Amino acid sequence: MAEPAAGVSRFKANYAVERKIEPFYKGGKAQLDQTGNYLFCVCGTKVNILDVASGALLRSLEQEDQEDITAFDLSPNDEVLVTASRALLLAQWAWREGTVTRLWKAIHTAPVASMAFDTTSTLLATGGCDGTVRVWDIVQHYGTHHFRGSPGVIHLVAFHPDPTRLLLFSSAVDTSIRVWSLQDRSCLAILTSHYSAVTSLSFSEDGHTMLSSGRDKICIVWDLQSYQAKRTVPVFESVEAAVLLPEEPAPELGVKNSGLHFLTAGDQGILRVWEAASGQCVYTQPQMPGLGQELTHCTLARSAGLLLTVTTDHNLLLYEARSLQLQKQFAGYSEEVLDVRFLGPNDSHIVVASNSPCLKVFELQTLACQILHDIVLALDVFRKGWLFASCAKDQSIRIWRMNKAGQVACVAQGSGHTHSVGTICCSRLKESFLVTGSQDCTVKLWPLPEALLSKNTAVDSGPMLLQAQTTQRCHDKVAAHGLWDGDINSLAVSPNDKLLATGSQDRTAKLWALPQCQLLGVFSGHRRGLWNVQFSPTDQVLATASADGTIKLWALQDFSCLKTFEGHDASVLKVAFVSRGSQLLSSGSDGLLKLWTIKSNECVRTLDAHEDKVWGLHCSRLDDHAITGGSDSRIILWKDVTEAEQAEEQAKREEQVIKQQELDNLLHEKRYLRALGLAISLDRPHTVLTVIQAIRRDPEACEKLEATVLQLRRDQKEALLRFCVTWNTNSRHCHDAQAVLGVLLRHEAPEELLAYDGVRGTLEALLPYTERHFQRLSRTLQAATFLDFLWHNMKLSPLPAVPPAL
Repeated sequence: MAEPAAGVSRFKANYAVERKIEPFYKGGKAQLDQTGNYLFCVCGTKVNILDVASGALLRSLEQEDQEDITAFDLSPNDEVLVTASRALLLAQWAWREGTVTRLWKAIHTAPVASMAFDTTSTLLATGGCDGTVRVWDIVQHYGTHHFRGSPGVIHLVAFHPDPTRLLLFSSAVDTSIRVWSLQDRSCLAILTSHYSAVTSLSFSEDGHTMLSSGRDKICIVWDLQSYQAKRTVPVFESVEAAVLLPEEPAPELGVKNSGLHFLTAGDQGILRVWEAASGQCVYTQPQMPGLGQELTHCTLARSAGLLLTVTTDHNLLLYEARSLQLQKQFAGYSEEVLDVRFLGPNDSHIVVASNSPCLKVFELQTLACQILHDIVLALDVFRKGWLFASCAKDQSIRIWRMNKAGQVACVAQGSGHTHSVGTICCSRLKESFLVTGSQDCTVKLWPLPEALLSKNTAVDSGPMLLQAQTTQRCHDKVAAHGLWDGDINSLAVSPNDKLLATGSQDRTAKLWALPQCQLLGVFSGHRRGLWNVQFSPTDQVLATASADGTIKLWALQDFSCLKTFEGHDASVLKVAFVSRGSQLLSSGSDGLLKLWTIKSNECVRTLDAHEDKVWGLHCSRLDDHAITGGSDSRIILWKDVTEAEQAEEQAKREEQVIKQQELDNLLHEKRYLRALGLAISLDRPHTVLTVIQAIRRDPEACEKLEATVLQLRRDQKEALLRFCVTWNTNSRHCHDAQAVLGVLLRHEAPEELLAYDGVRGTLEALLPYTERHFQRLSRTLQAATFLDFLWHNMKLSPLPAVPPAL
């Protein structure tokens, strides 16, 4: 393998999560605030708040019971948010701070299914699955009304826009609309012209007219003076939401007068505008490429001039209300992410294939999303980054182009496989061809038409037709040892566009010569099927990732196995060369990413941010970022933080050297207070012990120690007390610990000591060793006393006289 330059370490050591694209909406209600700046939506046990401009998740609100949210509503003044959980609790939020200001029981005997504020933002109505409607005073914090009589679930409640009329409307499973008088506490009328569930209620600006929609494919205009149906408009689709438009001309929507017009959203997946007086459709939204899913919600933020719609696959679309021009798209839930790739010359976008009929393109800076209709299994990007290819379950392949504005369109398509196409790979040296692999066990090579690469090609001329140049059967379903699956799981084109590698469920990888797909050799050695193959960018080496949990490197010259990397506990799904071919980055079905150094054969880092299989892995052109996507619906952008961590570590070492030198100087100058404070700031018990020992060696040790310790700040005394616990465990240093402890006990009041942070745990740790040291000293004192007693009571025989010297 290629060696790094002398004195320069270009091996990666770590990646950190820079950004996550996670599911934030899994169905249910979605609502804009009046300014159109914030989007509120339900995701399981949380209500998520998104910043519309940046697409960033600002806050997630979750009740203490951690049960699923069944209903929520934001007050018209945008100040109060109320949520209802399956635990029958209502929570009132100061949502900007993310705090609960009030929590109370819903009193309903079944979960709350719907709720709505009145126009004054003081009254809240809740409709329960128990068939009752309750009204709450949010300001005074009490229940004001309790209405019975509706059969089944109350799935819709709404207040009359005129607060002086004190009217509440509700609809249950009996398809009727009930009008409740808050003043009389009674049901004023039951409106019964629908034959299926009522899905929405909308009121005119003067409050005299109401529009109701239903799944019976009609919308009804009601007179709220007589409570009679004025007109029934057949709309020829199951309507999930109908919105009354402002009574003013809007030529872009076919509204030419100031009469009553309304907009419908339903199972046809398009928005339509109707004139209430004539019952005629005056505007039909053009079918947008990539859309066409059924619409489940539609709401109008009048002040902001925005219209929000929601599709069945949890995509949220924001339109300008007067023209229905698409402003923003948000992918609320991506299901299982199958593949992910960087896109654009500067890797400014990512393209995501998931287990849904939508291909999604995200701009990384703003998370703006484009949704393209295609059931995609795999992706790959051409060298320059403007073109990318996709393959799908419908046996087709497509080539897409992104323009400089970031808009993506299909420019070519082809078909020819007899089964779903599961893997695709683009040429590396030039934008000249692509290769596909299918469940029919064949590989096809598709040359790109010259016209596709021409700058003069018209964008709106329609997709070009791709024709396969070469077809080769690569892996057989039946092998020598029985029935094996020969599906081709992965393809890789060499950096010089002359070789093709295929990886299959038959446990082998094969090497082919392009463009004729002539077999050159077989790589055998894995115990289970192969999920991924990759060529090294610098060496004649092939990497394979297998379901047996290993990664193997193979020599292209003799097809021998050079190295085997073991560490994943389950299947290795993707592998990529990084650091100019000197390292590997792998992802597995255990949800882990592993960084390997090829020369040492070791795993230098394990990254854990996914909760399920990681199917997608791709590295940026500059090799400083990686993107992953998995079965947990998460897309994670990783940043190489090796240089940053090394620079931080170097700065820490330099700072430690400077502080150590300063500490030595302070000790030499006998400036004990500053020396002790500096040692404590370093958070090194042994260094602090050195300072204490230096103080105790001073001729005036007792006074100096007291004066120094007592001048410390409280947080420094707390740290010193914690260090004493460490010193006290060693008989050589226990005297220093006891000296410090003695100063604190003599001069600090018990109340002050007990107020220290963690003092109880500190004292519990000090007591056993202090008792042990005391017992040791007591035994030593007893032994010394006994020796002293023996010395004074010993009767020594007189020494013999020394004869005088001659």
